[in-house]
Amino acid sequence: MALPAPNDHMAFALDEAAAAATRGEVPVGAVIVDATGRVLSRAGNRTRELADPTAHAEILAIRAACSARGSERLPDCDLYVTLEPCAMCAAAISFARIRRVYYAAPDPKGGGIAHGPRIFAQPTCHHAPEVYDGLSEAEAAALLRSFFADRRG
Repeated sequence: MALPAPNDHMAFALDEAAAAATRGEVPVGAVIVDATGRVLSRAGNRTRELADPTAHAEILAIRAACSARGSERLPDCDLYVTLEPCAMCAAAISFARIRRVYYAAPDPKGGGIAHGPRIFAQPTCHHAPEVYDGLSEAEAAALLRSFFADRRG
């Protein structure tokens, strides 16, 4: 059986984001894969459902992947996420030693990688993953726009 391509991994993250939207959560989804491309975890935002401000998709995916691995580190793993991670999630990505981050849509207001505090560029950052942006950006941005338009409408 062939392993999914990077676009397939982002498609899984988009599925998680869409599921989060149906739960009334901000539609962000994340997927963590190992070096072989095998999916270790998938998650969508659950901050409202869990009454937990840290229950971002990335944090939930990191927790599940670490649990599956029995380790707090994921050095041979890649994270696919539909929105640029915030500062909290960027710090968790660094602490988990994730190898690569692929994100879809930029977040000029709340992002922590290319915008705002730029966590990976700080001298106090212990590990900076490779970062790739724009993968499935149009799809992720459309999902976010639709979600917020429905809330305002």
